[in-house]
Amino acid sequence: MAEQADRGDISDGVNLPAEIKRREDRLKVMVDAKAKIEARELAECQAKMARREAKARDTGKKPGGKPPQPPNADPGPQDQINLTDEDSRIMPTAGGGGFEQAYNAQAAVDTGSLLVVTPTLTQAPNDKQQVTPMLAQIGRLPAHLGQVERLLADTGYCSGKNVEACEQAGIEPFLAVAREDHHPHWRDRFTEPEPPSSDATPMEHMAHRLKTQVGRAVYALRKQTVEPVFDIIKSVLGFRQFLLRGLDIVTGEWRLVCLAWNLKRMDVLRLQTGKTS
Repeated sequence: MAEQADRGDISDGVNLPAEIKRREDRLKVMVDAKAKIEARELAECQAKMARREAKARDTGKKPGGKPPQPPNADPGPQDQINLTDEDSRIMPTAGGGGFEQAYNAQAAVDTGSLLVVTPTLTQAPNDKQQVTPMLAQIGRLPAHLGQVERLLADTGYCSGKNVEACEQAGIEPFLAVAREDHHPHWRDRFTEPEPPSSDATPMEHMAHRLKTQVGRAVYALRKQTVEPVFDIIKSVLGFRQFLLRGLDIVTGEWRLVCLAWNLKRMDVLRLQTGKTS
C-alpha cells in the first residue's frame, strides 16, 4: 500500500532514477556556470584595474572616477552565461527593441576595392573599444599593400582617445562626432566652417575637418564602402548567423566568411580590369 501511494501521482512513462539524475546533472551545470561567472567578473575587474594603473603611470595623474569594485561573492540576478556558448554575450539587436545572444563582427574595408583588409570579432557590444585593436591589426599588414591614409567610421566609434590613437598611428581620423541632419539647409553644402582655434583639441580639429566640403566628401565614402559589404554578406552570401561556438572558433568562421567575400569581389575586379586593359 505504501509503494502504491508513492507512485499514485506519477505519470505513466516517468523513470524516477533517470529524472533524479537529470536534476542532479542540471544542478552541477548551474554550479559550474556560477563559478564561470565569478571567474569572468574577476578577470574583467582585474583588467579594468590594470588599465587604470597603466593610465596613471602614463599620465602621472590619478585617474578620475571610482576605482573598479571587486565582484560580489555570488552572481547577481542580472549576471548571465550562455550554456551553449559561454563566450557569446547578450547584445542589443541592430534594429533596436530587442536583444540576442551574439558576437560583434568587425571589418576594415578598403574604399577603392571594397576588399576586407582586417576582419575581427569581439564580445563587446560597444564599438568605441574596437578602434585601437583594429589599428593594431592594420599596423601588422604587409608593407607592400600600402599605407592606410584615413579611417572612416560612424559615431559609434567616436571618442577623443580613438582620435588620438589614429593620429599616433599616422592615420587621419574621420569619425562622425554625431548623427547628421538628413535634411540640412542647402547652403550648408557650399559653405566652409570657421577654422578651429589655435588651442583646439584633436577632437575639435576632426570635427572641423568633417564639416569642410572635402571632409564631407571623404566621409561620404563610408556608407558606400563598408555598408554594402555587410549587406552582400548577409543577403547574397546568405550568412546571417554563426554556426560554430567559442570566441576563437567563431573568429575563424568570420575570417572565412570575409575571405569568401574577398574572393567573390576579386573575381569582379579581375573582370573589370580585363575589360579596361
